[in-house]
Amino acid sequence: MDTKVEVLEDGQKKLTISVDKKEINDRIKKTYKDFAYKYNFPGFRKGKAPRPVIDSALGKEAVTATVTDDVLNGLYPLALEKHDLIPVGQPTIEHTLDMVAEGKPFTFTAIFKGRPELELSSYEPVHIKLPSEEVTEADVDEQIDELRNYYYDFKDCSAATKVKADGFVELALSAKNDKGEDMPALKADERIYELGKGLFPESFDTELVGMKKGDTKTFDLDLTDDASTMGQAIKGTVTFTVEIKQVKEKVLPTIDDAWAKDKAGFESLADLRTRVSENIKKQKTDMMPRMRENETLYELQERLQGEVPDDLCEAEEQNLLQDFFMQLQNSGMTFDAYLAQYQMTPDKFKEDIKKQAKDVTTQDFALDAWARHLKIEVTPEEVSKEFDDSGIDDPRKVEEEWRVNGRLCMMRAAIRRNKALKLIEKDVVVEEIDPKAEKAAAAKKASDSKPAKKATSKKASTKTKAAAPKKATDK
Repeated sequence: MDTKVEVLEDGQKKLTISVDKKEINDRIKKTYKDFAYKYNFPGFRKGKAPRPVIDSALGKEAVTATVTDDVLNGLYPLALEKHDLIPVGQPTIEHTLDMVAEGKPFTFTAIFKGRPELELSSYEPVHIKLPSEEVTEADVDEQIDELRNYYYDFKDCSAATKVKADGFVELALSAKNDKGEDMPALKADERIYELGKGLFPESFDTELVGMKKGDTKTFDLDLTDDASTMGQAIKGTVTFTVEIKQVKEKVLPTIDDAWAKDKAGFESLADLRTRVSENIKKQKTDMMPRMRENETLYELQERLQGEVPDDLCEAEEQNLLQDFFMQLQNSGMTFDAYLAQYQMTPDKFKEDIKKQAKDVTTQDFALDAWARHLKIEVTPEEVSKEFDDSGIDDPRKVEEEWRVNGRLCMMRAAIRRNKALKLIEKDVVVEEIDPKAEKAAAAKKASDSKPAKKATSKKASTKTKAAAPKKATDK
């Protein structure tokens, strides 16, 4: 097999594959033999039927058509593998003969769209910002304050106190659907409710604001397109009747030795602070490599010049969706339950997946550019090691299947990107984030922007949270 690659004027690639007459003759001969064993021909033993009999029984072009298909479908992936090409979409196949013919060479071409080779605006070391790996007193204070919130209590406000947008109330609630039927699942005689948490619609909370103890109100809300937890479960118009039994104030405990021992289960407040500090340190240590990689990739993708192809973004989107639903199925959770848990609409979910696919595709192109810049190569041994490390039963067999199907080029591309990323991270310049300056900037940004009903997207936060420490009895 001889192959040649050309770049056409429109940027597409033309792969020409030529097969000499000897290989064509060998393939035709082998296919006749295979057919003689595969089919029953009256008067002849298995494998002994001559060509004229096979042609007469199956049709004169049965063998040549089969060989033609085998050549086209089998040699195209091998030619891609030979030149380390990754096509985008399906190729257009053209050949000189309708079918292979004995004693004649066979040539065909595959014209396809290849991955564009985009460049970066700079190949200088990447600069990123990360939080300190050290645990500060402020980190400990924040985590203890979160733990403190688990042990809150309520006290009654005065009868004149009005409900606030972020307040707590004890209410009596009843509801009817758009047919006028009672909705027992929503009925409550005494229920503590916190506004602004997305459990009920935002419009429900708006109706409560300004009410006082003893006030009663009836109102209709359309939940058809509502993104709250209730809106995910109930559609249509609901008529609510609400009575404010009591406006409540959340009371947090005093942080001292007694609270740390009696409520949190530690020997003292100092013991609690030590355990919290250890937990934060461990989590920072565990999370920092991933945060470092993520921030490096985000910074790298900003340097990419040009747009990544939409069809590659769409392909990555399908990959992400397939992985997501497989994980969801393994966890036993339904898609509706997932949306409700994260207070997300289907449209918001699609938007997030689409953005993630665009990010992943852009980062891949950026790493490809860096790998070309450094002339990074991937050896056959490195490819084989990936299959060896995968844990599959027969890595050599699977590797050969990938080779025959023209998929090894994707494996090499992934290895090349990983090697590029390691080299980039080796020289990355890290600027430590000042927590006070970060909070001040966030506060300023919030005050300068108009209030929104709901945030549409958010970059992964660099703030590290620690899990609640185990009690002293768990030591």
